[in-house]
Amino acid sequence: MARALLVPSDGEPFQIERIDGQSPVILVCEHASRIIPRSLSTLGAKPDTLTSHAAWDIGALATAQKLSALLDAPLIHQRFSRLVYDCNRPPEAPDAIPEMSEVHAIPDNRNLPDEARQQRIAEIYEPFRQALADLIAARSGPMKQPVIVTIHSFTRVYFGIARHRAIGLLHDRDRRLADAMLQLAENEGITNAMRNYPYGPDDGVTHTLRLHAVQHGLLNVMIEYCSDLIDTEPGQDEWAGRTARLLEAALQRFHIDIHAAGPEQA
Repeated sequence: MARALLVPSDGEPFQIERIDGQSPVILVCEHASRIIPRSLSTLGAKPDTLTSHAAWDIGALATAQKLSALLDAPLIHQRFSRLVYDCNRPPEAPDAIPEMSEVHAIPDNRNLPDEARQQRIAEIYEPFRQALADLIAARSGPMKQPVIVTIHSFTRVYFGIARHRAIGLLHDRDRRLADAMLQLAENEGITNAMRNYPYGPDDGVTHTLRLHAVQHGLLNVMIEYCSDLIDTEPGQDEWAGRTARLLEAALQRFHIDIHAAGPEQA
């Protein structure tokens, strides 16, 4: 029998905050943490890898928490690094357990035995997936449709190429909410937002949206902030505020009150 991956002191692989929040929005942050379970040590990675963007989305959790407070919205986030398992990837995806992240090698993920891979799926991905599904189900009903918003960040430079946008608004085949937000972004002083930037569905980044929102007809969007805009508290405050106002304006187009539970959708 495989040894337990998560020792008791590591705790659950996910955390839900503001579970009784009254907003119809459910916030998700899959790349919130750079923590490695103790039983996996450092995954053989270099120290700078474990503090870099390779390990987590810098600033994403703090921004999501501030947005959660502004909206009174529940927030679910992964408690372990995506280098262990990326909860925004399905089990069959090669990069669900990455061997490389940009220029960063993750030696202990190479040639991972199937038993060890299945253990990470069972102990990290499945509990996170089920917890999010349960949260959505608990807040759904004939007159209640949650809105799923996932929060991420990207690096200013990737493989030596500079990225000049502040924010990306991503969607899969359901583009309704992203369209509304892009149309209204300039009202919040966001003049350089871009659709499906710096990634898109073909890059495999919309797994959470597809699984938990698109197939159920729920409004959804994935928000990507440039990490140098949200790596300090003032930046997190600024962008959480802008995002709250932008979401509120966009959801009004769907007759949804962002501050009230149980929205009635036209």
